[in-house]
Amino acid sequence: MAVTGGDDLPYFNDELELREFGRRPTLGELLKRVEDAQSPDHHVLDVSYGCRYPAAAPLLYPFKLSFRNLSYSVKVRRRGGGSSVPENLAAEGNGGRVKLLLNDISGEAREGEIMAVLGASGSGKSTLIDALADRIAKGKLKGTVRLNNEILESGLLKVISAYVMQDDLLFPMLTVEETLMFSAEFRLPRSLSKSKKKARVQALIDQLGLTTAANTVIGDEGHRGVSGGERRRVSIGIDIIHDPILLFLDEPTSGLDSTSAFMVVKVLQRIAQSGSIVIMSIHQPSYRILSLLDRLIFLSHGETVYSGSPMDLPNFLAEFGHPIPGNENRTEFALDLVRDLEETAGGTKSMVEHNKSWQRKTKIHSEGNEIHRFHLCLKDAISASISKGKLVSGAPTDSNRSSSFSKFSNPLWTEILVIAKRSIMNSRRMPELFGIRLGAVLITGVILATMFWHLDNSPKGIQERLGFFAFAMSTTFYTCAEAIPVFLQERYIFMRETAYNAYRRSSYVLAHSLISIPSLIILSLTFAGTTYFAVGLAGGFSGFVFFFFAVLSAFWAGSSFVTFLSGVVSHVMLGYTVVVAILAYFLLFSGFFLSRDRMPPYWIWFHYMSLVKYPYEAVLQNEFGKESECFIRGVQMFDNTPLAAVPTTVKMELVKSMGKTLGFNITGSTCVTTGFDVLRQQGITDLSKWNCIWISMAWGFFFRILFYFALLFGSKNKRN
Repeated sequence: MAVTGGDDLPYFNDELELREFGRRPTLGELLKRVEDAQSPDHHVLDVSYGCRYPAAAPLLYPFKLSFRNLSYSVKVRRRGGGSSVPENLAAEGNGGRVKLLLNDISGEAREGEIMAVLGASGSGKSTLIDALADRIAKGKLKGTVRLNNEILESGLLKVISAYVMQDDLLFPMLTVEETLMFSAEFRLPRSLSKSKKKARVQALIDQLGLTTAANTVIGDEGHRGVSGGERRRVSIGIDIIHDPILLFLDEPTSGLDSTSAFMVVKVLQRIAQSGSIVIMSIHQPSYRILSLLDRLIFLSHGETVYSGSPMDLPNFLAEFGHPIPGNENRTEFALDLVRDLEETAGGTKSMVEHNKSWQRKTKIHSEGNEIHRFHLCLKDAISASISKGKLVSGAPTDSNRSSSFSKFSNPLWTEILVIAKRSIMNSRRMPELFGIRLGAVLITGVILATMFWHLDNSPKGIQERLGFFAFAMSTTFYTCAEAIPVFLQERYIFMRETAYNAYRRSSYVLAHSLISIPSLIILSLTFAGTTYFAVGLAGGFSGFVFFFFAVLSAFWAGSSFVTFLSGVVSHVMLGYTVVVAILAYFLLFSGFFLSRDRMPPYWIWFHYMSLVKYPYEAVLQNEFGKESECFIRGVQMFDNTPLAAVPTTVKMELVKSMGKTLGFNITGSTCVTTGFDVLRQQGITDLSKWNCIWISMAWGFFFRILFYFALLFGSKNKRN
């Protein structure tokens, strides 16, 4: 049985074929029918509500987003000694100020329409979009946002909506088709076959007008790619791959020429007509763009100066006493008028009051026209939308329970595979990034190998070995600093994707931890192979294997530590400064410059927190851990003393005299200092070499966990 929809268009249940009824088809309709089933282990949101309708229902509006009395303010620091207070600043005690970014904003948007928020810079356009998209911290926003007269919960909003940021945040070395395909892998359920996901991507490419650019890379400053308008349409595409019911866009035409801007808004019109509510901010639309918009909200210092249809704007301004000249663009004239009023003593208060009276008058008129219309309740509206073919990422997890919707489209392991595949593909097309790091490790290894070539077992050889190990282990940590810009470049992509449940934060952390391991193994083999045998370290092949694991543990701990810092620090140069400083402290407290036994007791805690300590002590024990290995014999004990210049015969006499005094024979070949003695002199007695490796690896896992919590609590992507 058909249920009548807006514009007298019927909505059919699953037993009827979907047909064209004078409206643009959804992406789901382009693909015919798609299975709803998803894996049973997904988290679900319950949106079951009791829905009752009158006996006669001649006309339905499936979706209506209404917002009432939205207000949002922030505290600002007092600057200067001026006493004047702007109209959107309210005085507060103790010399503070509260700035009203939104002041009692109300309005509504309906399915099939584009609502545009206009105003000068600082008028509150982006703030209103953020408020409607639930991007303001809980408790800070006053007022209500309802979908079909029901409070819109944050969890459900993430499932049925998408937010397109003002900046085009995309991976530069992926093509348009690959970018959209990865978005489909994230947002569409696992039950959907690969071929149907690909068909869905192709349908979206056609809808966005990107057919000719499908195989072109996105590009960046160093790589030529798609045009600015195409980039913006790709940014929109990755967020609408799952056909969201609500689509929010922050100035999607910013930075584009008039033709590209018109094409972007034309795409948004097609999206709206396919069954979505589109709400966007725009600075100053052209005449052609204005013809595509259905509702306008003009803001000035966070207050509404006009809300209504573009067609009603001339009458509104005429009644206000400022009729639009016949050859003027309506929105340009209105924006210029608002700007002129803002510069007057009374500001835009008169226009705000005129809008309120206008709204009261138009509300009475609209209520008379819509007395026989009502809206589907939220549950039925979402179910009807899915039955039309809209594939929201939270499609029902059970065909018998249309009110259960998934928070995530895919299980954890699927997300890990997709994230890893995308990162590897993007990195393989920029081999210079890993090549530079590999070159740095290789050059460092060659320099160390030639500097410490074939060290001997002498007192000087001991000191040279200690210096080699300290520099080698600290170098592995410093070369890990390149991980700082890796996440910082992806930070806002990550925030955009996780804000609306494209994947879990834990999936991102696990995926990037796994894909980092092969590169760390290659770097460790390169460094160990370049230095171990050239320096002449002890232990043979088994010693080399352990040395490789020690270097690998150092790389793992250092990479994890730097990755954690990249999740905390938001600026590349600040991140490098912090990393270099902390790694210097790690080296200082590692035990090379001052042994553990000689450290002040109030600094001993930092010694055990030093990441350099554990791989450094591990390689020392690998080198000096054999009691049979002798490093100082007979007269060599004088080599690092003032007696080193004394003739050998004199030294032999001194050795014999010492032997007589001590009561045993000492010759020129008698072992005086073994490897164990070297370890004791360095204060390395409390941990075995394998325990040092395990602790170093554990530090790596610890910092990866801290990185997860940094993402969990530091990437909320909401205003405070």
